[in-house]
Amino acid sequence: MLPFLLTLRRIVRGIWRGLRDPEFQVLFSLAFLTVLSGTLFYTRFEAMRWLDALYFSVITLTTIGYGDFAPQTDIGKIFTIGYVLTGVGIMVGFITKVFDHLQKARLDELEAKQKTPPSDS
Repeated sequence: MLPFLLTLRRIVRGIWRGLRDPEFQVLFSLAFLTVLSGTLFYTRFEAMRWLDALYFSVITLTTIGYGDFAPQTDIGKIFTIGYVLTGVGIMVGFITKVFDHLQKARLDELEAKQKTPPSDS
């Protein structure tokens, strides 16, 4: 559990750091709006509960696709085709930017450690 929490902390720090970058802000907004639009669509047209629609949207856009949910209506299937074709690129760009900022933060930490003189004990 501890490694998961530490990783989650690093990801949140990467997102927080990235929010200062205009390109990151755009990708963050697009990713948020894409997930939100999918959630709203699946809630309305596929009669999914909010949590199920959010879960399905995230699982679909991250290409995990467990198969536990699937669109049942024709409009849902058509929407999902377009949703995947546009949304996966947005999510890949966003996730790549998050990890870029994580890497930059890690490099900054290492540089800071190297610049500090060793303490005499």
